[in-house]
Amino acid sequence: MDEPLFTIPLWADLTAVGLGGVQGALFASGFQGQRRLDLLGVTIIGIVVGMGGGLIRDLLLDTTLATLQSNWYLLTAVAASLIGMLLAGVFHRLNRLIVGLDALVIGLFGAFGTSKALALGLPPVPAVFIGVCAAVGGGILRDIIMGLPVAIMHVGSLYAVAAGAGCVVLAVLHVFGVDLVPSAIAGILVAFVIRLLAVIFDVSLPEQRMLHRRKVAVETAAIPIVKPPR
Repeated sequence: MDEPLFTIPLWADLTAVGLGGVQGALFASGFQGQRRLDLLGVTIIGIVVGMGGGLIRDLLLDTTLATLQSNWYLLTAVAASLIGMLLAGVFHRLNRLIVGLDALVIGLFGAFGTSKALALGLPPVPAVFIGVCAAVGGGILRDIIMGLPVAIMHVGSLYAVAAGAGCVVLAVLHVFGVDLVPSAIAGILVAFVIRLLAVIFDVSLPEQRMLHRRKVAVETAAIPIVKPPR
């Protein structure tokens, strides 16, 4: 099926980069003691979070790195990082705003990654994978650079799951003939809502050891317990 190549609008891509930069700077500015960062360190983390998802997306798609084709990407990431650092005290008092910002960033990067993959002709399942990698890629790079446990690998509030759900909705709608733009909007909304609800109600996937304990309990339920005589 022939269709015009989908191009992510520059303003939309820069919005995602800017929001990611602010989010990364807020994360970096919260460290204290020996882990505290200077101006350069906070800026680097902001750039990584803001631009990391797009870089990973384009590397996986083996296409031109969009974030390196314009001056505006790096300038936006740096400016957003500085804003996030300078206004960290204000942002941290607005906890709901931070949660909403986090959810929106996940939805935007996931939708852009999936949309671009579908437009380049990838099947829906790999396209969803690309979208999820784009959504969580900046956070993974951030944790690696900071020497922290990778957040999405541990118990938390459905970070990658929310991104995956949004990407799946986008891909399914596109398979049924819906244009990429409305499909992307729907995917962003789904990821945004799931992430918000997960944080509000503290929902997370079960721990591996909890699943193991349940399995052991089921397997041993039929074994009679012999109590020693008193």
